[in-house]
Amino acid sequence: MKPSRLTTLATVFALFAGLSPAGETPQSDKAADQRGAAVSNEQNATEIDLLKKQLAEQQKQIEDLRLIVLGQKKQIDNVTKKEAVTVTVPSAVAPSAATSTQVASTVPYIPSTVLAKASPLPPVIPFPVTPPPQKSPGKDAANPCEAAGEAQSPTFIHIGDTCLVPVGFMDFTSIWRDKNAASGIGSNFGNIPFNNATAGMLSEFRFSPQNSRLGFRFDGSWKGAHFMAYNEFDFLGTSGTNNLGVTNGAFVPRIRLFWVDVRKDNLEFLAGQSWSLLTPNRTGLSALPGDLFYSQAIDVNYMAGLTWSRQPGARILYHAMNDKFTAGISFENPDQYIGGSGGSSATAVTLPAAAALSGIGGTQVDNATNVLNTPNLKPDIIAKIAFDPSKRFHFEVGGVERTFKIYDSATRSYSTKEGAGVLIGANGEIAKGLRLISTNFWSDGGGRYLFGQAPDFMVRADGSISPIHAGGTVDGFELTVKKNTLLYAYYGAYYIGKDTALDANGTTKIGYGYAGSANSDNRAIQEISFGFNETIWKSARYGAINFMGQYEYLTRDPWAVLTGQPKAAHDNSLYFNVRYTLPGSMPPIK
Repeated sequence: MKPSRLTTLATVFALFAGLSPAGETPQSDKAADQRGAAVSNEQNATEIDLLKKQLAEQQKQIEDLRLIVLGQKKQIDNVTKKEAVTVTVPSAVAPSAATSTQVASTVPYIPSTVLAKASPLPPVIPFPVTPPPQKSPGKDAANPCEAAGEAQSPTFIHIGDTCLVPVGFMDFTSIWRDKNAASGIGSNFGNIPFNNATAGMLSEFRFSPQNSRLGFRFDGSWKGAHFMAYNEFDFLGTSGTNNLGVTNGAFVPRIRLFWVDVRKDNLEFLAGQSWSLLTPNRTGLSALPGDLFYSQAIDVNYMAGLTWSRQPGARILYHAMNDKFTAGISFENPDQYIGGSGGSSATAVTLPAAAALSGIGGTQVDNATNVLNTPNLKPDIIAKIAFDPSKRFHFEVGGVERTFKIYDSATRSYSTKEGAGVLIGANGEIAKGLRLISTNFWSDGGGRYLFGQAPDFMVRADGSISPIHAGGTVDGFELTVKKNTLLYAYYGAYYIGKDTALDANGTTKIGYGYAGSANSDNRAIQEISFGFNETIWKSARYGAINFMGQYEYLTRDPWAVLTGQPKAAHDNSLYFNVRYTLPGSMPPIK
């Protein structure tokens, strides 16, 4: 409505309102009416201008809201279609010629974005935002991971200021043995059946997913310190069900690793369940699986002759010379062990007949029938030094100190004895892709660190402790061919010394390896293994698929051979394995 029309109407209304009953208008009233009409015209003009400004402001707010919504939509499109985070997939097993990564899984991740500040939203938005139509799963449904084309996706998750990488791979393992060792997919090196036993007359074959592994790794930094938490478990736990092979393969998870590590400058501290510091390293003294040497074997018990354990403990490391030199000391879970054959239920050591000493098995010492109730005096103390002059070479020297203690209730006396062992190892890339490896351990009372194939000590008739000599070695090579194929071959061996004495009667023999002892008292266990690991397909975004094979030849020789009995037992094993490794890489920690 124009102001001229409003003025005319106002004048008309004023004239009608000002008429007297006789139809006469006094002159004074006319003047007042004219002044009132002028004031009214000014007020109306002001109100119209204010209304126009309000309408223009509302229109501007609506336009601003439209631009904000469009801007947010563009930001979401940029995140899902254009942004790409570059990650590196760690090498398969170790910094050398490794073939299967230890870290895992692609997880959807959208980095946080900064949205534009906006005015408060009005009660009603005049234009609805309709989401794009969603396709139901089917042959035409697109993989959301392909939205970024060939760009790589982040394989970690941000949780606050930390990063999480899922860890793991899925294994499908097949194994054939020409002896029925009844040890699952892992070899029980010291208990190979003899040819004249029923188990030696039968072969065995099985499929298994039990070596599949899952876990996670957290990384972060705080006040100049880098902290890391690592967890890993597989499905080789002992199951209480009887239908594993009949109707339900409900294999039980078991913890392998669960530790936390903090490093600041040259000092590093680790606590939790980890690979023992006595386990051979490929580089430095790192506890990460990819930095350790436990062979490329498919066998979940690795190689005969290997020194290793996974157990709770705490360690302190010192790094120098830009990490070329590392020294560490570790305090680890102790166990007074007199069993054999990798923790079998049969006690390897023959104890004295005296009641006070014959009953210490399972109460004072671990004879493989008890669970974590051995009264140990103090932790095993392990020290180790590593020297890495370059990425191609690694040298290490380590040692373990142990203390054993038992009580003779008949004489009310204690017996305490120290045990010790020395580890020496090296590996080096002597030619492109070819790495030689050697690790060696010799001990007086360190049998349980040789996969429990030897007892730690025997007990004499007077109740004194005598540590048993035992050692192991693994030597071989790993060869990487055309980056996708790994070939390997190893020789491994355990040697267990005999330690015998006469019982209190002066005629009966006791200890380990005496004439007439059980054929489970092994003198030597030897293995030759070779195999391959072929990377069929790999992607930084989707992981890798590997096909693996291993041939294993095992022998064991007991100290005592009865007349007419075989002098040794042997076993041939074939492993084939298909592995899908989840992708994964940790971003740089600043």
